[in-house]
Amino acid sequence: MTFAPASTLSPFRRWAALGVLAAAVLLLAIDGTVLALAVPSLTASLSPTAEQIIWIGDIYSLALAGLLALMGNLADRIGRKLVLLTGSTLFGLASLGAAFATSAESLISARLLLGVAGATLMPSTLSLIRNIFPDDAERTRAVAIWSAAFAGGSAIGPMIGGFLLEHFWWGSVFLINLPVIAVVVIAGFLLLPESKDPNPGRFDLPSALLSMLAVVPIVYAITHLASAGISPLIVACVALGLAAGMIFVRRQRRLPNPMLDVDLFRNPAFTGAVAADVVSIFGLIGLLFFFSQYLQFVRGFSPLQAGVAELPATVASVVVIGLVGVAVARLGRGRAIALSLVVAAVGLALVAPAAGQASYVWLALCLAPVGLGVGLAMTLAADAILSAAPPHKAGSVSAVTETANELGVVLGIAVLGSLITTGYRTELSLPGELPEAVRARAEDSLGSALTVLAPDSAAAQAARDAFLAAMQTTSLVAAAVILVAAGLAWWLIPSPRRPR
Repeated sequence: MTFAPASTLSPFRRWAALGVLAAAVLLLAIDGTVLALAVPSLTASLSPTAEQIIWIGDIYSLALAGLLALMGNLADRIGRKLVLLTGSTLFGLASLGAAFATSAESLISARLLLGVAGATLMPSTLSLIRNIFPDDAERTRAVAIWSAAFAGGSAIGPMIGGFLLEHFWWGSVFLINLPVIAVVVIAGFLLLPESKDPNPGRFDLPSALLSMLAVVPIVYAITHLASAGISPLIVACVALGLAAGMIFVRRQRRLPNPMLDVDLFRNPAFTGAVAADVVSIFGLIGLLFFFSQYLQFVRGFSPLQAGVAELPATVASVVVIGLVGVAVARLGRGRAIALSLVVAAVGLALVAPAAGQASYVWLALCLAPVGLGVGLAMTLAADAILSAAPPHKAGSVSAVTETANELGVVLGIAVLGSLITTGYRTELSLPGELPEAVRARAEDSLGSALTVLAPDSAAAQAARDAFLAAMQTTSLVAAAVILVAAGLAWWLIPSPRRPR
């Protein structure tokens, strides 16, 4: 069967193909958020050690982040559609393996395969968008839909996971992948055009290895810094990642056909867009991470209720699809990104006072500007990164966007999570008569505290109050970080106005 080149696709074919790509990224976003809810159930079923629990969570993000650059380059070489459909099939098989894992070791192996498959999906989706939508205005709207799918998946993942865990066993959170994968593979085969770099040059194995050595140790160090603190292993990981990154950059500058054109980072607009992308995801995922705990532990919501309560952010991120063209036309890209980050920062800052109110309505009103601002900034930043690359290198540059997204996720959870933990322990004031073992569990985290303290006791209420205070402080810190990023976006990213 032959396929039309992307430039000759009908409007229906283009937008239907985008639906396939949005489904793929929605799936990945959901899959990245549902596991945390399933940890208690799978722990009771598989009896993993504490170290194995850490690896069940870590191995996915390490594989995903480490392979993004390689898979983006591979997609440019052998075909983005081929890589996407192959990765989707592998993702479905790995989901089956995870759902029916009978030991912690088999679940870790399945999660590793999910990370490998996820690394093939993410760059392929954006690079195909770059080639399917050559018109700037259409591509911006397409990226807005792609971003909304990512943000929406991150938000509804806990809701879907909560519903499944209330009715089925822990493996059901992986089985939800299968119908989506079936749609992506079948519809993708029929609708997606194939595209690749016609002159990719030689494949450089050292560059591939260096790209992994630059990313994986850094991601590992960030995710473990909050729990383990600064240790020789953490320092060694950071040193190894930085050294590999420097060697990778030097090698790319010498190669006639580099895996990644690192000179793009000399362009302030490109660098500013990457930074805005990281900070947007940092704010959104960081908020969802501690906000879910707040809703369940402090307000007493069930996992399903907590997922529904986060929907205002999701709905607002979808509204971006209709606003993105107007924002670019009236403000220009740089000012639009900066203004959207300011809106997100205001929403995060308002979370602090609203969290202490008895009515949830105030929190819902605060979540809307966070979702709107993050969705708009993420869309325009991804579009700016894509626009900087020629179509034949779309896979490699798309990998930059995905690595920025993954780094934002890791930083959001690690940095804001550690701030929550530190603030909780600082604010916590427990009665002196508590047994030492109970006190240690209560000081570890709010979740641990509520397992050893009577729900209606003064000590349990003190733990909830401490977590609330820590969350309020953390939301203000996150707002400040996003405001700094808004200033950088205004300064670095140009703002030529595009005709509406």
